Amino acid sequence: MFSCSLVMDTENGNFFLSSSSSKKNSWRSTLILAYQSLGVVYGDLSISPLYVFKSTFAEDITHSYSNVEVFGVLSFVFWTLTLIPLLKYVFIVLRADDNGEGGTFGLYSLICRHANVSLLPNKQAADEELSTYRSECSAEILKNNNSSSRIKIWIENHKKFHVALLFVVMLGTCMVIGDGLLIPAISVFSAVQGLELSLSSVHHQYAVVPITCVIIICLFLLQHYGTHRIGFLFAPIILAWLLCISAIGAYNIFCWNPHIYQALSPYYMFKFLRKTKRGGWESLGGILLCITGSEAMFADLGHFSYSAIQIAFTALVYPALILAYMGQAAYLSKHHEIKTSYMIGFYASVPDDARWPVLLLAILASIAGSQAIISGTFSIINQSYSLGCFPRVKVLHTSKKIHGQIYIPEINWMLMFLCVAVALGFRDTKQIGNASGLAVITVMMVTTCLTSLVMILCWHKPPLLALAFVLTFGSIELLYFSASLVKFLEGAWLPILLAFFLMIIMFVWHYTTMKKYEHDLHNKVSIDWLLALGDTLGIARVPGIGLVYSDVISCVPANFSRFVTNLPAFHKILVFVCIKYVPVPFVSPTERYLVGRVGPPDHRSYRCIVRYGYRDVHQDIDCFETELLTNLAEFITYEGRESMQSIQSANMTDNNGLEIVEMAVREELQELKEAQEAGTAFILGHSHVRVKPGSSLIKKLAINVAYNFLRRNCRGSEVALRVPPASLLEVGMVYVL
Repeated sequence: MFSCSLVMDTENGNFFLSSSSSKKNSWRSTLILAYQSLGVVYGDLSISPLYVFKSTFAEDITHSYSNVEVFGVLSFVFWTLTLIPLLKYVFIVLRADDNGEGGTFGLYSLICRHANVSLLPNKQAADEELSTYRSECSAEILKNNNSSSRIKIWIENHKKFHVALLFVVMLGTCMVIGDGLLIPAISVFSAVQGLELSLSSVHHQYAVVPITCVIIICLFLLQHYGTHRIGFLFAPIILAWLLCISAIGAYNIFCWNPHIYQALSPYYMFKFLRKTKRGGWESLGGILLCITGSEAMFADLGHFSYSAIQIAFTALVYPALILAYMGQAAYLSKHHEIKTSYMIGFYASVPDDARWPVLLLAILASIAGSQAIISGTFSIINQSYSLGCFPRVKVLHTSKKIHGQIYIPEINWMLMFLCVAVALGFRDTKQIGNASGLAVITVMMVTTCLTSLVMILCWHKPPLLALAFVLTFGSIELLYFSASLVKFLEGAWLPILLAFFLMIIMFVWHYTTMKKYEHDLHNKVSIDWLLALGDTLGIARVPGIGLVYSDVISCVPANFSRFVTNLPAFHKILVFVCIKYVPVPFVSPTERYLVGRVGPPDHRSYRCIVRYGYRDVHQDIDCFETELLTNLAEFITYEGRESMQSIQSANMTDNNGLEIVEMAVREELQELKEAQEAGTAFILGHSHVRVKPGSSLIKKLAINVAYNFLRRNCRGSEVALRVPPASLLEVGMVYVL
């Protein structure tokens, strides 16, 4: 029986639970997180037995096969699951977290903080003081590791490497987005194909696709409710599914082939390739699907913990999947003749009495697995936008309690349309599997490359160890990549085409955004110009607060000078607001705002730099305005307190000076309050971009055609920032780049 004891802290008199109690509570929390991770992290990976064997044996292996093929495929599946998800992700990659966050952007953020490779503008030394900007790097470590130091210097001095690194990150992002439309299609399609159990081939042909499309449409229609509302049943569904497939697997092993464990030997992989030759190599594209969803363990790390994800995979998911695949192989080892594709599918190995309950559970599990990748797609698009690599979109919070759960309407409808188009166009899990496999393995290769850089730059491991990591896992992934790429005409063209268009969009948007920033930096106005504005020039100060948005963090932005030129008046309280992103996942609300003055105190002009991480989401405008003005008031109070302390330290008896400062602070705070009551105006630049005469054709197409098309058809900055239309003042800006 567990006993709980209280121990007193002798320094402050506080009581706390004994270590045995806290350890038990910690383990209980970890186990709860491990259970919850089943529905969010492992949905996609858990439903892969629905289509792996069917995709593998569909065309590349002859319709009359022997146990050499069955045992070889099982051996490949076992070692692929062991080496990639278990060894690579669970024991190595999951440790490369960025303040608890994972994914492609987590790795890129880590690299940017340990080496000067970031292409984000507005870098400040103050950003390195953020609590989430922690760096384990020290001069002593680098001094003792000359190889890592030389590699870091080389990387920082080669700007082309910075662009290449961003290209790799974008490629991984594009493939994740591609998975967002492929995974729901193949998951739901494979689950619904269980209707082959009771329908004739004619009826089945016309029933599966419509039912699949209806389920996909319903899934996307529910997205605006948020994962926290529609996902509360996902964990028990996936748990029931894993127990179901492991029970079916154990049944098939004992019923059909108790010696199937012998096929786990690597010898059967070589025997398989030696017999099947090119066909066996091409079938690796189907085997690859057994690790679909492994990247989710790393991408969703921030929602759980390393221990929780590790326990869930090693204790439940991994054994259940191995049992499921061994059971299917045991069944196929006694059923060699293939008359229809159904005979090598998952449902063929399900006992007759359990087929309908298993079909229903499979459909529910496929929906749960699809939900995880859709939510992940929303998140990674929001991160791309934070890097200036994606057009502005409307991002909505779906949970007030859980940070990071978001919904993007336009992306949701586009994914739904494309997902339905994939199901209608391919009508076959084989071709959808080819497309999904290429997307999955590309993301894994990107993760391998970025993790090797983290080993050198962040963990300060010997470069040879990083090279061994790349060669070990990169060679395995390259083998699967080659097998997937050869299926270009059989479905693999889709993720390549999608990535091509997305890369064009991201590079055009990023390139033009950076050029606009350079234009703003070059055309900014000095503070002396602002201070010279006054009644003598016919400039009036009107009641209220003017928030002038700009990308520059110094001087006066060009859009404000154009605003004053056209409308010779500005507000009594003027705040130049710069919203910037830093390479950290989150910025604490207490560290988000940097406030300073522009000119002397009596001018009532300020600058506020608002910092966000790549996983942060803009808050509602009312909340943002309140926080900004609160920080502004705190700055005024703090500055007054500092002035009073300076006076006291210089002259202890100068009470008159203290009263003057105190009166000035009260007056400034009163003016701020009155201005807030008068109303706030949001002054934004409305840009029109065109290229300089004589520019190249590629630049004209990129900016005049592509960028302007995206700008006209995507959300404006006022929508992305959630500015109320009644308080909006837009200033037309022409950029000649």
